[in-house]
This record gives sequence, C-alpha cells and structure tokens, in this order.
Amino acid sequence: MVSATFREELLNELQKFLETEKGELILEVSNPPPKKIRLHELEDGIDNMSQNGEGKVSSVEDGNLASKTSSLNVCNVCLGILQEFCEEEFIKKVCQKVEASGFEFTNLVFSVSFPPQLSVREHAAWLLVKQEMGKQNLSLGRNDVVQLKEAYKWITHPLFSEELGVPVDGKSLFEVSVLFAHPETVEDCHFLRAICPDCFKPAKNKQSVFTRMAVMKALNKIKEEDFRKQFPCPPNSPKTVCTVLEIECAHGAVFVAGRYNKYSRNLPQTPWIIDGERKLESSVEELISDHLLTVFKAESFNFSSSGREDVDVRTLGNGRPFAIELVNPHRVHFTSQEIKELQQKINKSSNKIQVRDLQLVTREAIGHMKEGEEEKTKTYSALIWTDKAIQKKDIEFLNDIKDLKIDQKTPLRVLHRRPLAVRARVIHSMETCYVDEHHFRLYLKTQAGTYIKEFVHGDFGRTKPNIGSLMDVTADILELDVEVNHFVVEMPICTLNSKSMHFWY
Repeated sequence: MVSATFREELLNELQKFLETEKGELILEVSNPPPKKIRLHELEDGIDNMSQNGEGKVSSVEDGNLASKTSSLNVCNVCLGILQEFCEEEFIKKVCQKVEASGFEFTNLVFSVSFPPQLSVREHAAWLLVKQEMGKQNLSLGRNDVVQLKEAYKWITHPLFSEELGVPVDGKSLFEVSVLFAHPETVEDCHFLRAICPDCFKPAKNKQSVFTRMAVMKALNKIKEEDFRKQFPCPPNSPKTVCTVLEIECAHGAVFVAGRYNKYSRNLPQTPWIIDGERKLESSVEELISDHLLTVFKAESFNFSSSGREDVDVRTLGNGRPFAIELVNPHRVHFTSQEIKELQQKINKSSNKIQVRDLQLVTREAIGHMKEGEEEKTKTYSALIWTDKAIQKKDIEFLNDIKDLKIDQKTPLRVLHRRPLAVRARVIHSMETCYVDEHHFRLYLKTQAGTYIKEFVHGDFGRTKPNIGSLMDVTADILELDVEVNHFVVEMPICTLNSKSMHFWY
C-alpha cells in the first residue's frame, strides 16, 4: 500500500527536481490528496453487486458504481484511479466478490480497462514533463515513462495476491477484470477524430468508436504541436473521480475429450431441429454434454467430433472421437478418479450411448482431431438388399476388389448443407457374408469421408461405380454400422495424471 508519508516524500523530490536556478517552481503542485478514500460512498454500491456468482458483477440502480462529487482534489491525469482504487479496503471489496463468484482457481490474471480519455490526459502530462525536462537539457522518451495502467497493476497485484492467497499470473485462465469510466471527461478524445478520422471507424460490438486502441493509434499519429493546440497541457482538473462500471470474473474454456459409441438407430449426433421444431427428443451431444455442464458448472458448451454418423447409423467398435469445449466453467480441477466416475455416470444414464477414454485435454489437442481427415480409414458393416435373387457366388467377387477408386458427387440428401462437388474416394477392401437370396452383409474398409449409403445404391448415378452397378442389380442399404475408426497416425494426449495416457483420436 502506498503510504501518505511516501507520497509526501515523492512530491517533495519532484518539487526539488523541477525548481529552476532562481528557486522558482515550474509546476504548481497542490498538496497531496488525503489517503483516506471514499469507501463509505462506494460501499453501498459495491454491496449491491450481483451475488449469484455468475461472473459479471454490476452495481447500483443507475448501472454503475457512481462516484459522487469528491471533496478531495482529483488528479487531472489518473482521474482519481491511483488515489481511490489502490487501497487495501477497495481490494478487499473486489476480492469478496471474487470469492463469492463461485469460481475455482489457483491463480489469476488481473486486468483493468481505463477510460480512453485517460490516455489523452496521460499523453498531455508526458508532453508537459518532456518540455520541462528539455529546459533542464534532459531528454525524455515515451518508453521512459511508466504507463498508468502498469503503475496501477504494480500497486494492486501484490495486494490481490496477498488477499486471495494465490499468485497473479498473466497466463492464468481465470481473469478478474475491472472496468472504469469517467463520464465528466468523455469528450476529451473527441478532437482526435477530426484530426485522425481513419483511426475511428465503427466496429461490431463496440458502442463507441472511441476505444482505447483507436485513441492510442491516433495519439501515435498526431503531431505534438497539433495536440497542444487542441488539448491543454497540463489537463484541466476534473471535479469527480472515476466510477467502476463492472467487476467481472471469467474462466477460460476447458476441453474434455473421449470416444463415444452409439447403439440406437433413432438418435442424431446433434439436436435435430427443423424450422424451430425438435424432431427427436435427444442426441449424442446432449446425452454427454448435459452431465459435463452440470459437473463443471459451465455456462455453455461447443461439441465437435471426428466426422458424424446419420441418425439411423450405429457407431460400434472403438467409438468415434469427440471433444467438448466448456465455456466459463466454475469448477475446473478434477482427479483421475472423479473423471472416471463422471464417465460411469454418463454411461449409466442411457443405453443409447457409451463413452470411453474421457479426459481433460488442451485446446491444441483438439486441432489434431480434425487433422488428416482424408488419411484416416474406417470400417463399416452394411446389410444390403438386392431386387434380383442372388446366390453366394454372385457376391464373392467383391472380396477380391482392393483399393477401388470411386467418384462421389455430393449426395442429394446432404446437398442443402454441403457444396456441390465431385470427391474422389477409395474403397480399400470389401468382405461379404451371404444371408439369403435378397440379402447379404458387406464389410467395408474405406477412406474417411466416403458416403457408404451412396456407394451401395448409387444415388441415381451420382456415385460411380457402386454396388448396384458392380453387381448389375438395384441395391439398397437397410442397416449401417460404423465398426472401427482407424487413424494412420495416433498420438497420445496426457490426462490429468501425467503417468496415464490415452489414445483417444
């Protein structure tokens, strides 16, 4: 904490430094403001902040932690931030809200958002100091000055770390952010738009063109003499200090991956909703993700997988790789045993799916799941019907076909969501099993991305060759199962326990 004595000593040193040879003071500096901040004014507003632990913490009735007209002399550069929001008592108030938010964390990153006009005032102060140091034949570069935001973090980081008992780490996934505003000086940066119009362009999700980045870009372009003509150096003193608009807690996404088996022929991979109407009551995605959302206490999720199967297709064998991104989770630390129990809970909840190799993975690992799609191979089992009566000998020739190259025009059934194209695919091998004179079972090992149904019935000639054309019959597929997902290169992904590794994709 910055003591009043330290401030007075620092001020005295600055006054001595700025004195001329005649003993005259170049800058008139008022007495340092009292150390006691207006926590009694903030307390009512802060205590009204959201108690639901959902992250964002808002304030009093008018939507902000409004600072009333202050009786102290408000700094004309920091707008009161270093005067009123660096004290232990304010830090404790923020930490109370962090602890009440319900997030699980072992470290944190602390971020602040200052009003953009503060950058203008900071720039004006720098130009003034640069000018006065020039009179003393001393040079001052922009990088020689500590930015206000950095100074604020230097002061507050140790206080946050001590109060919460965890380190402040820039790489942490848990973020505590404070948003400041100063309505009184909001027009300070408007003159920049007339001088540097290219810097201020409307952007999506931005309420104002005067963002901090836009203001900084303009300040870097504007000439010093032009700035001095438009803005006073030093800046005018404000009547009020900054307000705190938001205190927000948020946790970066975590990722859970594994493989799933689907045993139902009436279950889509993702929710089947057409024109706002749900066609089937559940999906693979929901049967898995609903449990994860609850346990991780996440706000939402994003589901992805290596390929997908139709609603009437079962996924057997070693299962299909999947990954789920859990957005803003409140709980993130799990033991290997807890993950195992979560997997068991999912599996007991439904006889339509089963999950295996459930584990926490990194964001980078998710990318590997989608890599090399066309190099992967998959094994299928299909029950085939033919219009003509067949004997066992009529299908045996299929067993001898290896690496059959086929061309598949985008199937009619997916043309509404896939671009029209002709895709070359390979049927690596086939094995037949005779059932009766109109049915046989066909086992195929194919290149990933092959449309199996279309390879059987031909899709009105859009897939060439196909089983129907090879056998000179009209063929159709009655049942299809994904038996095995093969990967040319399998890479291990570490689980929570570094001693345990799974091949999950």
